[in-house]
This record gives sequence, structure tokens and C-alpha cells, in this order.
Amino acid sequence: MTSLRGRRVLIVGGGSGIGREIASRAVADGADVVIAGRHPEKVEVSAGIRAIALDLTDESSIERAAADLGAIDAIVALAADHANGPLVTLDVDRVRRALDAKVVGPILLAKHFAPTMPEDGAIVLFSGVAASRPSRDLVVMATGNRAAEGLADALAVELAPIRVVAVSPGIIDSGAWDTMGAEQKSRFFASTAAANPARRIGSPQDVTDVVMLALTNPFLTATTIHIDGGGRLA
Repeated sequence: MTSLRGRRVLIVGGGSGIGREIASRAVADGADVVIAGRHPEKVEVSAGIRAIALDLTDESSIERAAADLGAIDAIVALAADHANGPLVTLDVDRVRRALDAKVVGPILLAKHFAPTMPEDGAIVLFSGVAASRPSRDLVVMATGNRAAEGLADALAVELAPIRVVAVSPGIIDSGAWDTMGAEQKSRFFASTAAANPARRIGSPQDVTDVVMLALTNPFLTATTIHIDGGGRLA
């Protein structure tokens, strides 16, 4: 699959800034895009994009979606359900939901969608810089992200020649940090940019460039691509 033209791409968790950017780029490249999530009514649909309900914590939901959609050429799984906080405060149900989003859910996506994917199909999973650089209060995030990277390798072997790649973003100005407030966000971005080798914050376009590479390069599989400005080394 060296082009997305005429291909069907399923984006799970595509309502975010990064997900929307990936969907828009895929449509521009000629793909038919389906965005799946627990709240499809909140997805901005447009020409070439439709939304369906899919819950990564519910295997029957995934099985129904696979039956309804039929063959899919590519899957991008970027859903997350964070369970951050000090270890002693973690709620087990939140931990399980977080790992469902990053690990168990993608396993079930592969289980139900891969059997009808073409041999040149591709699956892209999302990790994150916390996998390489854990910090306090991010035990679950770091674990889930590292597991996603291992899962990409394992699925690449299990599903070959379908390709599986993990993408690991760093700090991205995707809208996720807006809840900090403008002043605090500005200080955080400035300090992060000053510390990483790229000397800037990432954009959804930066991440989308890597996802498109992962989807269309036929010799790229069983690996993790870091798109973090070198932040994992800072």
C-alpha cells in the first residue's frame, strides 16, 4: 500500500486534534475514512468521512463494527483514556480502562478486523514519550505506551505480511493542553521547547506526516517511530 487512494481507513479515537488531522490528510489522499469512538455524534463529519460507534472496552462492539464495515485496508488506533496520578490514589477501574484503550482494545481490533484485511494492509498504534521517559504520576500512561510498542512488534509477526507500526509522539499542540489555561500552557510549552533538541513543540501535522509514512511505506513494520523532537532524551 503505497497510496491511500481508493483505500478504506478506520481511525479509532479520531475525534482529537491529531485524529482530525489524520482523517483530513487521508481523505485528501483519496481514502474513504471511518472515524470510530464511543461518541460518534461529536465527530465532525464531512465529504469522505463518516462516524460510527465503537467501544474499545466492549468486544461485542468491536465485533459488530467489523461485521458492519467489512474489509478495511488500514487501522489507526489513537484512543486514550488516561489514569494519571500518584500510585496510591489510582482507581483500578480507571487503570483497566486506560489499558483497554492502549492495549486490550487494539488487540481486539486486530482480532476482528485483520482476518479480512488485505496482505498489504497496515495498522498504526499510538504510544507516547512517557514510554521512553516515565515521570511521577504517569505510571499507567508509561506502562500502556510501552505495552503498545511491544504490541506493535508482536502483531507485526502474528499478522505478517500486514504491517504494524507504533507512533510515539512527544508534546504536541493538539488542543489537549488547552485546559491548562493560556498562561500556564505558554510557560509549559516554552520550557519543553527549550529542553528538547528540536527546540520547539510538535504539531498535529508533524504527527500526521509520520502516520502517513507508516501507512504507505511497504517496507516499514515491527518498529516504533518517535516524533517527539528528541524529547525522550532531554
